[in-house]
Amino acid sequence: MASLYLVPSLDGVAVGDTVPLDGAEGRHAVTVARVRAGETLRLSDGRGTVVTGAVAALGRDALEVLVEGVGFDPEPRPSLTLVQALAKGGRDEMAVQAATEIGVDRIVPWSAARSVSRWDGPKVEKGRARWAAIAHEASKQAIRARVPAVDPPVTTAQLAAFPGDTRTVLVLDPVGDVRLSAWEPPADVAEIVLVVGPEGGIDGSEFDRLVTAGAVRVRLGDTVLRTSTAGPAALAVLQTRLGRW
Repeated sequence: MASLYLVPSLDGVAVGDTVPLDGAEGRHAVTVARVRAGETLRLSDGRGTVVTGAVAALGRDALEVLVEGVGFDPEPRPSLTLVQALAKGGRDEMAVQAATEIGVDRIVPWSAARSVSRWDGPKVEKGRARWAAIAHEASKQAIRARVPAVDPPVTTAQLAAFPGDTRTVLVLDPVGDVRLSAWEPPADVAEIVLVVGPEGGIDGSEFDRLVTAGAVRVRLGDTVLRTSTAGPAALAVLQTRLGRW
């Protein structure tokens, strides 16, 4: 499959047009990937539009693609959102990378009660931007036409407001009564939100608050996974349950 590169916009692009690839993406294509004239590439705006075409012109750190085909990947329904608790040792970043490759549509950092890692002051935007960059690169690796959005971090109080008529919230719990593999999505659900706790697990009061708000406690199996692997594993189960895998 042709390599994928991300561009700011593909609005109005049609077959026969040329699309420039410059900036960091262009430099990587020319100087690192050693793309050559005539090579077929895929370009996406990260919002579903994808064009395919051959490299028509090469510069020192930029190139142009002659569009031969235009496609669009519609937004999935239901969409999948990962609420990932902040974690130490880069484990939350590992979860973001794998979840993106698996197909998550939105990522929300969560400052849980037992999160050792904390984002305060300038760290808030710096951390969010770091996760967004990881999602950007992982989308290219997975050749995804849609790059998941990374929201600002939420508190437990804000997370408790998530459940709604068309949004279902699932909280991973090693001792939950419902197996995720057996869970049936509501017919009218538009978004499935998966909540993953930090290294020390989700605090009991947080479980109570989320369940009272309408969340469902689900478990993966009989073993306990790290926070870096629990979310991606659960997303893989959901992709299968939804018939996408």
